Amino acid sequence: MANEQDIKPALVSWAGSHGLPDFKAIEDADFKTAFAPAMALHLAEIEAIADNPQPADFDNTIAALELSGKALRKVQALFWHRAGTDSTPAIQALEREIGPELAKHQSAIFMNDHLFARIDALHDSRTESDLSSEQIRVLEQHYKSFVKQGAKLAAAEKKRLADIDQRLAALAAQFGQNVLADEKDWVLVLENEDDLAGLPDSLIASMAEAAAQRGHDGKHAVTLSRSIIEPFLISSSRPDLRQAAFEAWAARGENGGDSDNTETIAETLKLRDEKARLLGYENFAALKLDGTMAKRPTAVEDLLGKVWPAAKASAADHAAMLAEIAVEEGHNEPLKASDWRYYTAKLREREFDLDEAVVKPYFQLENMIQAAFDVAGRLFGLSFSELANVAGPHADARVFEVRNRSGDVSGVFIGDYFARSSKRSGAWMSLLQKQHGLDGGQIPIVFNVMNFAKPAQGSPALLSLDDARTLFHEFGHAMHGMLSNVTYPSVSGTSVSRDFVELPSQLYEHWLTVPEILEKHAVHVETGKPMPQELLDKVLAARTFNAGFDAIEYTSSAIVDMRFHQASSDDKASANPLGFEADVLAELGMPEAIIMRHRTPHFLHVFYGDGYAAGYYSYMWSEVLDADAFNAFEEASDPFDPALAKRLEQHIYSSGDSVDPEAAYTAFRGKMPTADAMLRKRGLAA
Repeated sequence: MANEQDIKPALVSWAGSHGLPDFKAIEDADFKTAFAPAMALHLAEIEAIADNPQPADFDNTIAALELSGKALRKVQALFWHRAGTDSTPAIQALEREIGPELAKHQSAIFMNDHLFARIDALHDSRTESDLSSEQIRVLEQHYKSFVKQGAKLAAAEKKRLADIDQRLAALAAQFGQNVLADEKDWVLVLENEDDLAGLPDSLIASMAEAAAQRGHDGKHAVTLSRSIIEPFLISSSRPDLRQAAFEAWAARGENGGDSDNTETIAETLKLRDEKARLLGYENFAALKLDGTMAKRPTAVEDLLGKVWPAAKASAADHAAMLAEIAVEEGHNEPLKASDWRYYTAKLREREFDLDEAVVKPYFQLENMIQAAFDVAGRLFGLSFSELANVAGPHADARVFEVRNRSGDVSGVFIGDYFARSSKRSGAWMSLLQKQHGLDGGQIPIVFNVMNFAKPAQGSPALLSLDDARTLFHEFGHAMHGMLSNVTYPSVSGTSVSRDFVELPSQLYEHWLTVPEILEKHAVHVETGKPMPQELLDKVLAARTFNAGFDAIEYTSSAIVDMRFHQASSDDKASANPLGFEADVLAELGMPEAIIMRHRTPHFLHVFYGDGYAAGYYSYMWSEVLDADAFNAFEEASDPFDPALAKRLEQHIYSSGDSVDPEAAYTAFRGKMPTADAMLRKRGLAA
């Protein structure tokens, strides 16, 4: 029988400072031998719960289930963190292998008849029990999870569902690795000074560093890291180079050969539809929305439908102005998608006298980290101290001790900010360890991962305003995990419905542009002086500039996602997914000079696992909430109003999924909002 001694101690015995693992002692090969005994240990614990001769009660069934699998959770947390941030061929091979094995393991738990019988009996009697409201919520969520994972299916259907889940796990791993391969392999090496025309010094320095990392010393490289390609598209005055870079960016996952994702997407869609129908749902979208705030695809369509016409009208007006600038510069051909950011920067400079190259020196990465910490201190009483002598999971990762108002250590925060070829693109928050109060409890260990361009040695990293928003967004997720104050792990922190999870993160973004935060932390990299009031006024005035473009990029992605997952398995969606994408965009009247924010072949949110499948809309659903929530502080004329901050912490940031999300929001704000505040925030309504 497997036991914890079969697993390398560094993976499961986290005896380092603040309960951290010894990251330096963990090698890629250690994971290979750890998963099998960790899964065996977990299954033994599950069988002991299921076969307990004592009548089922909350403690011996639900609480025991909550605490089971500790070794496996630790192994998985470390493995998936490494797979996302410092992948190697060995890690990628194991990811392809272990994904289906973990799916099989989960199926064995959810389809354990004895275990489900105990949960079912407790669920039936829950209203007559003396359980707390949190316990009832936890019980109900476990029951729903088991049912949605096939617990009530016949034996043959259970087997088919388990096979589907294993195959979907393999496809997800392949999808993510294909995108990473395309991002890692493509590079545009700039050979001479003419190739650098229009580029600001900070970007040139980052591109020199990127070139050196790829063996092109003395040259400059455009990569598909968003922190390089986006500023390049904004500032390069070479349309030929912009076009080459943009085409590579848009075609990730669609380049033919081994890294092409077309067939992976097609099979994924077929299997998702079959899974939904096995479980009694009309389609995969209906399955995924069951239990969310939106509840039904029609509610999502209603929201997106309110935004799309206003976004198209705004984008059309914007495009006409961009075309005028292009003609003035001697470019008479139709506006291309590779030109939009470049001419938008010129239009913004013309309308607001605002140049990104002038703004960027005020947004130093270090200062923006401190700004995010400052907001957390003012709102929630948290303080952060860097543990300089504590090793993180990578040389670039930084570890911070977090203390609460009482001065007690309440968590650990890890920030990993710079792009590298072994890290998947984007930005995200995750946890090595959740907060909970069971069995003595544990503090959260939270990390944020970014992909900012790494500066030359000794130079400060400078961010765009969008980069700084991304940092605040992910730190908002971190606060959701850090401030969690629940008893049971399954409802801790960010373990909430998909269309509620973005509320704490998007809401946190608002505090970046609170004037007193900018005045304190947006100081010039060379002079150390705060941003002049005139420039600050321009930055704030331009917040909704290019709103139509932003809304088109996002909303088109959300609509395509929903359409994919409402289609049946014999539809064009799975037979020809890229053709289906084109048809949906044509039906919408997608502007020719704008593409989806995430085209289907690299739509990691939707196809690298199903976390945001039929759920990408959730950013906008949460935005309806966050716009209304910040209005509460504006109505109080104090962005740090103590009474509001206390309610915000209690009902939004600390309650996790221990309370229904609609009830939690209503407890904070008094009512549910309409979309009006969100449309005003986006500049799409008066």
